[in-house]
Amino acid sequence: MSREARTNGLVSCFNARVSPDIHFLRVFCDANGNHGNVLGVVRDGRAFPDEEARQSLARELGLSETVFVDDAHRGVVDIYTPGVRLPFAGYPLVGVAWLLGLDRLELPVGSIPVRRADSLTWISARAEWVPPRTLRQYAGPQEVDALAVPEPGEWVYAWAWQDETAGRIRARGFPGRGDGIDEDEATGAAALLLADRLGRDVAVTQGNGSQIMAAPGPDGTTHIGGRVCTVDNPAH
Repeated sequence: MSREARTNGLVSCFNARVSPDIHFLRVFCDANGNHGNVLGVVRDGRAFPDEEARQSLARELGLSETVFVDDAHRGVVDIYTPGVRLPFAGYPLVGVAWLLGLDRLELPVGSIPVRRADSLTWISARAEWVPPRTLRQYAGPQEVDALAVPEPGEWVYAWAWQDETAGRIRARGFPGRGDGIDEDEATGAAALLLADRLGRDVAVTQGNGSQIMAAPGPDGTTHIGGRVCTVDNPAH
């Protein structure tokens, strides 16, 4: 399914059925608020009290991820793709941290520190929390840009150096789950994993122009950060 079809369906769902307590954000957008991955955040998770109800809403919205806030004071959140529940994901956590204004989030994998610097929101996490990803390097950005969507089967993060000295990377993400999300516009967890494996700070341009920052920390964690803005119409 194309991104246009998904977002048009999302607008219809938003207009007809979605509660006003569901907020839409654009995470890892550029300095002008463009690009980024659209995230749905259910501010009061009690409206969807069990895993079946949450999975059903995430499937209906059709976004890469949807987050349910179970405790807005402690930062307890629950993350779903259209097909599966996730123990950890990058862009949803950056987005919900920005929305809630907290200094920490709580997930089953562990506690996620949050900080803010200039216009960026950062989280810190461990590479072993990231679900399996295949990091596949290409010779240059043009090869990454020319890639066709692979068949479902594995989560592929295709990347190449734009400027190795400056740490600038071109990337595209292919979840490979067969759930309608053929290409991910911005993937914080994969950028975190890449920065951890490279052992250096990177600035990633992913998808159509999303901007992701990632940097290894001194304590075995890796930091990922970016800009977040609200979305009035998820199709634009």
